[in-house]
Parts: sequence; C-alpha cells; structure tokens
Amino acid sequence: MEGTYRADVKPGLAVLVELNEDKRSGKLTGGRVKEIITTAPIHPHGIKVMLENGMVGRIKQIIC
Repeated sequence: MEGTYRADVKPGLAVLVELNEDKRSGKLTGGRVKEIITTAPIHPHGIKVMLENGMVGRIKQIIC
C-alpha cells in the first residue's frame, strides 16, 4: 500500500520512508509512525511523518 492518503496513516503503523537526505539515492528507511506532519488529506509524493526514532520523511510504502 502506498502512503499518499493521510486517512491510511495512523501512529504506530510500520512504514518505509524516504528521508530528505536520501531523496536522490532513493534509499528507504523503516520505522513506526510517531506523528503525522502533513495536514493535507492527499499528497502525491507521500505523507510526511516523524518516526519513533525522530527521523522525518515521506511514506513510500506501508508495511502490513
């Protein structure tokens, strides 16, 4: 599942995010959502979240 819809994202959800510093490389980082930063209901590049470890990035994949 992609992370482009805010309604699909809840705190504690396991996700793969693309961090700002990894935009060019496409490297994905795994973690659990602590806080949802994006306020819009849909974002084409992925909803921006803060992970439990404090890292911030856009969701590229939701892990079921």
